[in-house]
Amino acid sequence: MAKESGMGDNFYIGGYNLSTDVSALDTIACRRAALDVTSIDKSAPERISGLLDGEMSFSTWFDTATDLEHAALSTLPTTDRTAMYFHGSVVGNQAAALNGKQINYDWNRGQDGSLAGTIQVLGNGSPVEWGIELTNGAELFASSGAGTHFDQTTASTAFGAVATLQVFSLSGTSVTVAVQDSVDTTPANFSNITGLAFTAVTAGAGRGEQRLATGTTATIRRWVRVNLTGTFTNATIAVAFTRFTAAQS
Repeated sequence: MAKESGMGDNFYIGGYNLSTDVSALDTIACRRAALDVTSIDKSAPERISGLLDGEMSFSTWFDTATDLEHAALSTLPTTDRTAMYFHGSVVGNQAAALNGKQINYDWNRGQDGSLAGTIQVLGNGSPVEWGIELTNGAELFASSGAGTHFDQTTASTAFGAVATLQVFSLSGTSVTVAVQDSVDTTPANFSNITGLAFTAVTAGAGRGEQRLATGTTATIRRWVRVNLTGTFTNATIAVAFTRFTAAQS
């Protein structure tokens, strides 16, 4: 693979597309604690692996326009948020997702007149999960149907998967998003992956965010895609997907 820049990347949180407000992703961190278990007969530390953790921190400009930065972040909710980084806007590109808590809403008014904030999201129950985009960035679907499928190249794995959904806007009654897999590209061979069918988002809610996981021994087949059902004329969504290639604790 060639080296790549971060040009044209995207950032989403809580069902809001903040790609036009965020100036930098300062931290996308997946960490594992190191537990010091050094015994008295050793001349150097002994360590074993501890808990996984995750963090996404970002810098943003103050923006009070409808559905942008201030609306998305100023409420500082106590419930979980999903934060998603998309490297470009193409199905199959790299994506990182984090289920966590937004812990601050901090601002600095610079001497030059700038008004900039730094926001931190810390993982809750899961680390940053690197995977792929299953939508073309924040993708608009005008009706029920399947998205673009992606070839994971490996025939199948048996270690499960996770998926994260954000719904940015919805016109209609409701939309249900599911992740599907298949042994090949034949449309009839795709079926919902058990555990990765998201709860329906209704027009009254307008936006939504969810993270789902399969069982840790679930078989995930080679080809994957999203599939939308429901009654709607406009659903703008983003989905990140991670297929594990080794046993997860």
